[in-house]
Amino acid sequence: MDLSVPVTDDVKLHFRHRPGTASLPFLLVHGMASSARLWDEVADHLAAAGHAVYAVDLRGHGDSDAPETGYDIPTAVADLVAASAALGLDRAVVAGHSWGGNISVRLSAEHPELVAALALVDGGWLEPAKAFSSWDAFVGALRPASLEGATVRSVSDYFRAIHPDWSPAAIEAAVATMRENPDGSLSRRMSTEQHMSILHSIWNEPPRPWYAAIDVPTLLMPAIPKGADAKWADRIRSRIRETTADLRHATMREYLDSEHDLHAQHPRRVADDLLDLARGLRPVGTAR
Repeated sequence: MDLSVPVTDDVKLHFRHRPGTASLPFLLVHGMASSARLWDEVADHLAAAGHAVYAVDLRGHGDSDAPETGYDIPTAVADLVAASAALGLDRAVVAGHSWGGNISVRLSAEHPELVAALALVDGGWLEPAKAFSSWDAFVGALRPASLEGATVRSVSDYFRAIHPDWSPAAIEAAVATMRENPDGSLSRRMSTEQHMSILHSIWNEPPRPWYAAIDVPTLLMPAIPKGADAKWADRIRSRIRETTADLRHATMREYLDSEHDLHAQHPRRVADDLLDLARGLRPVGTAR
């Protein structure tokens, strides 16, 4: 079910919604330049377990409105707060991927009444000013690739080649993060200026200062890349544990030999971990 939810006088966010009757709903927040569709298979498993699921397209992404401004973490949080009020959502299990993890951290800290538990899916702990030698190095690593000459077929073939264990639905969802033009070519949904605004927000507003205010169970779900030797894997674990030390109720379930988009690569396992997180909470009320 598709929902269009006003969050300001001139901006509506799109949600992919699955109804449910279990006590806790899930709010799924995608990363930069992604969309709600990449959560579809996770959402299917959560809904099959009886939970209502709300997967959001943040502004400028997917089928949500794309105003010129507002591409930063505080605005994304404000949008989610307004959408939650409009949907009657409270005490949700919030799962954020990548940049969506940073957004979910701040949402949990500033609006604890909305969050029953928090899951950070290979995100929510990046401190780019520490992880990269300079702003230019950070931008160079996250600058979007050129789409000149790209078509649905060529990009689909490319994604299938680099993600051989992704399902056809996940490949389609990844392609759909881009806009298909009438001539069959693909283009970015966000402008370069909007993309850069998000990068500035990630650089200038790391999540660490917000951890101490979070008082809900938190699940850290890092991807350990394929080919990482024991020392590399230990460095990843140690960095995440050090960065998130102020998260008082955090546990970690790592994903060995995995990619950044865990929810696309391992949707059933991600859903099972999210369901385990929800099972540990005291039921309150009924999901709408």
